[in-house]
Order: sequence, then structure tokens, then C-alpha cells
Amino acid sequence: MSEGSGTGAPRTPETGRRGKPRSREELRAQVQATRADFERQVQARKAQLDATNELIEQRTGRNLILAILIGLVAGVIVVGSLVFIKELFIPFGMAMAGFAAFELTQAFRSAGRRIPRIPTVLAAVAIIPASFWFHAGGQLVALSAGIALVVVWRLVEELAVPARRAGGAALGRDLTWSILVQLYVSLLASFVLLLLAEPGGEWWVLAFVIIVVAVDTGAYAAGLSWGKHPMAPTISPKKTWEGFAGAATTAVVAGVLLSLFMIDQPWWFGVVFGVVLLLTATAGDLAESLIKRDLGIKDMSSWLPGHGGFLDRLDSILPSAAATYVLFLIFR
Repeated sequence: MSEGSGTGAPRTPETGRRGKPRSREELRAQVQATRADFERQVQARKAQLDATNELIEQRTGRNLILAILIGLVAGVIVVGSLVFIKELFIPFGMAMAGFAAFELTQAFRSAGRRIPRIPTVLAAVAIIPASFWFHAGGQLVALSAGIALVVVWRLVEELAVPARRAGGAALGRDLTWSILVQLYVSLLASFVLLLLAEPGGEWWVLAFVIIVVAVDTGAYAAGLSWGKHPMAPTISPKKTWEGFAGAATTAVVAGVLLSLFMIDQPWWFGVVFGVVLLLTATAGDLAESLIKRDLGIKDMSSWLPGHGGFLDRLDSILPSAAATYVLFLIFR
């Protein structure tokens, strides 16, 4: 065959070598285009999620993603300690009570009320193991000792530094608030440990915590979706009656299910359980909101992003713990 025959110019080594590189270049370009398209989709989804989270944060004051992550971590710690070795819950409870007492004390001090920090935190921490190991007697002794320590500490401060003396009326207010911190944080938190120390008490603790979370979740979801009628506008403007209705629904459903399948109680007790904790959780939330309103602050601290402070997460749990312990004593 002559050189001129065929469909085109003769294939040289150069053109043969160029065939495969062109295929590789096309494949590389296709991969890069696919990767760029995937990155654009990821960025679009991220922007959409950020926009949704920003709208939720504007309406509720929470960073939803951080709130969920922190809630999951706390949930794992609580469930793990309660289900496997309930004594492991003691250091967790001590930390929570200590941080909550410190936050509340610091908030009062920022408003000019001189509540001693060190004895307040020590008393809140000490009552936790005392209530677990020595039951109601240990709770009473630890509470009394804590109140005495805080009062004596404040009186010594008043006498030791004449230049900073508050005077009779101001000193009386400081002592009153110091005692109230012990009753609000230390005493109410200790009921969790009293309940935990009872046979099978870990399941009651887990049940009431789940119901309180259900109350918060139901109120949050219903209020976000349908909330129009303020429940207590002067205390907590974002709380609505629609949110309360959602909280009531989730509380009763959770109460019935947990009563039947976790704490071996009849269904009607679950209704009572759910309604009681609905009321205590709501009252606890409103009580803390009233304190914050009086102090002129939004959150007790910023230590828990998406939640505020430790006390902001415990406000519903503290009174609910006392109510659950009473129900346990009556119906066990």
C-alpha cells in the first residue's frame, strides 16, 4: 500500500502518543467538574442550613446545632452513668450543682448582691454525695451546714473589712439571697441523688429527665411552628400557650410510655407523672426567667453554647426532681 492511500495522513509516533494523554486529560477534567459540582451542592446545603439555623436562633435565642450536640453529649453521660454504674453519676451531679451555684452567685454579685462564691459552691458540691450515701439525713445535715457556712462567711466578710461594710438592710438582703441559693440549687439538686440511691431509683431519674426533655422539646417545636399567644410576656416573652400545649402533649405521651415500659407503673400514673412534671418544669423555667429579668441578664452564663449556662439547662429539672421523689415515695 502506498503512503498516499488510506483515509488520512499516516499515523506518526507523535500522534499515537498524543491519543492517550487526551483521554487522561478528559477524564481529569470530568473528575474536576464532578468535584466542583459536589462542592457547590455542599456549600448550597450548608448555606441553607445556616440560614435556617439563623432564623431559628433569631426566634428562639438558641444556636440549634450546638444545642443538639451539647444535649447529645450530656445525654450520653447521663444515660451511661445511670444504666451501668449509678455511682458514676455522683461526680457528674457534683459538677452540675457546683457550676449552677457558681453561675447564680456570680449573676447576683454582678447585680451588687454580695453572695460568697467559695462557700456557696462548696455547699452545693458537698450535698450531692451526702444525699446519695446518707440519704435524707445526709441531705439535711449537708444543707444545714452549707447554709451556716455561707452565713458565717458573709458575716466575717462584713466584720473583717470595715471599708466594705454593706450595712444592716443590705447585709440582710445578701444573707437572704445566699440562703435562697442554697435552697434553690443545692436542696433541689440533692433530690436527684436521694432518688438515685433508692432501689431502682436510676430508672425513675432517667424517666423524669426524659419527660422534662420531652416538655422542653414539645414546647420548643410547637411554639416555633404555631406560637402566637404569649403565655407570660412580662417574664418570658417567647413562651406561648401553643408551646405549652405541645409540651403537655409530649409530657403525657412520654409519661405513659415510660411508666409502662421503664418504671413498672400503670398507664394512669403516667398521665399524672406527665402532668406534674409539665407543671414543675414550666414553673422552674418561669422562675429562672423571673430571676434573670430581675437581674437584667439573658442567660446565666455562656458556658454552654446554644443553651446559655448550666442553670439554664437545670431550671426545669431542679423542681421536677423534688416532685418525682415525692411521687416515688407515694406510689412505689
